[in-house]
Amino acid sequence: MALFVIASCQLMVVLDITIVNIALPHIQSSLDFSTTSLSWVVNAYTLTFGGLLLLGGRAGDILGRRRVFVFGVLLFVLASLLGGFAQNSGQLLGARALQGVGGAIASPTSLALISTTFREGPERNRAFGVFAAVSAGGGAIGLLAGGMLVEWLNWRWVLFVNVPIGLLIVLATPKWIKESERHPGRFDITGALTSTAGMVLLVYGFIRAAQDGWRDALTLASFAGAVVLLVAFILIERRSRQPITPLHMFADRNRAGTYGIMLCLAAAIFGMFFFLTLFVQNVLGFSPLAAGLAFLPVSAVIAVGAGLASRFLPVYGPKPFMVLGAILAAAGLAWLTLTDVHSTYAGSVLGPMLVFSLGMGMEFVSLTLMALSDVPTPETGAASGLLNATQQVGGSLGLSILVTMYGTASTNEADKQVPDFLRQATPAERLRFERTGQLPKPWSDEILTAGVSAAFITAAIFTAVAAVIALLVIQVRPSDLQRLKGGTGPGPM
Repeated sequence: MALFVIASCQLMVVLDITIVNIALPHIQSSLDFSTTSLSWVVNAYTLTFGGLLLLGGRAGDILGRRRVFVFGVLLFVLASLLGGFAQNSGQLLGARALQGVGGAIASPTSLALISTTFREGPERNRAFGVFAAVSAGGGAIGLLAGGMLVEWLNWRWVLFVNVPIGLLIVLATPKWIKESERHPGRFDITGALTSTAGMVLLVYGFIRAAQDGWRDALTLASFAGAVVLLVAFILIERRSRQPITPLHMFADRNRAGTYGIMLCLAAAIFGMFFFLTLFVQNVLGFSPLAAGLAFLPVSAVIAVGAGLASRFLPVYGPKPFMVLGAILAAAGLAWLTLTDVHSTYAGSVLGPMLVFSLGMGMEFVSLTLMALSDVPTPETGAASGLLNATQQVGGSLGLSILVTMYGTASTNEADKQVPDFLRQATPAERLRFERTGQLPKPWSDEILTAGVSAAFITAAIFTAVAAVIALLVIQVRPSDLQRLKGGTGPGPM
């Protein structure tokens, strides 16, 4: 039951990243977002989530993990309620950012609770397998749930649904989860603020570049500000007695490699969900419910990959699953680059999506286990927060880069499609285009497909880099395999 409560919280937090994706076309028309600015509905959540995860993990270590866990869930519930009632884009983005704060407090605490609740060995391996399957598969579940809510109710219910789920988690927590030991310490607020602000400026720079070009003054200023803040963050962490990011964790070769792999893979999985959701609804013409059902196989295959990895990790160690998982993910994304306006779901989307999902299922179990292996109990929250932070920051930064590639490719394609449209358009169609700047089908489909293909090429490169890191950096020793079997072995993973 403790694992059920913890996994339910993680499902709610991860699900919220993609449950909104399925509603993006409806949010766009309801609150007047452009296609590139629409990514901020995702990024407003993931940036505050990723930027403050380390502070959330530290809070659990200092104040007690169960107490912090409950507070984070309650804040998440409040923000979801506010987002559901949003009347304009600013209110929605503010609520999404507040959701990210709540998720940043609850999520690393839940992962740390697994490390302190379950014994190292097969028991913890199984718990991590469940947690990793929920983390990876929750995205696809979110798309299905979002499709049903948008189809049967409206887009606001993708936010309202968190309220009853969160309240049930809060009520169940005191009964099934024990409070952890509190460790003396202080909060590194300066480190949290500089890291979060730096990442926001970095992501904004990429999205701004997609809209206004790389030479735009504000684009360049955003990148410059990001560099200054992130360098300041590193200097602060080096000098702090109790840093929000213990830099010594990167001294371990395997753990540093794990964080690098997670950074690359998160970019790929965020991009896959974001762009495929737009493609199946806008080009293939799927309804929100049909789009959600289209992603349902992803959860099942991720669960298969996670189950295989959990079972054979003690035999082969995590490295083979890291390498193979990244190769499968790269192959799936490379396959998706072949989609065009004549593609079908069964012929062009389902196959590569399943290959990608199998690889991601293998990856998430291996990465989670390695990142938290042999971490001292007082630093469990910080280690779990750092893993989650690399996932969310990688997702936000990666999605912004993919949106930039999408914007460049779609703009180039529009330069080809507009003259063709003007040659064939009726006077009424020309007038509508001059007023809205939006091309009708099939020209709009050609533009969107060109942008999506460019984004998938970049995502495939990210996953190929992850495979190289896994192959060249990760090392597994006999003592590590012994620890995975429940024995003891000297040295960190």
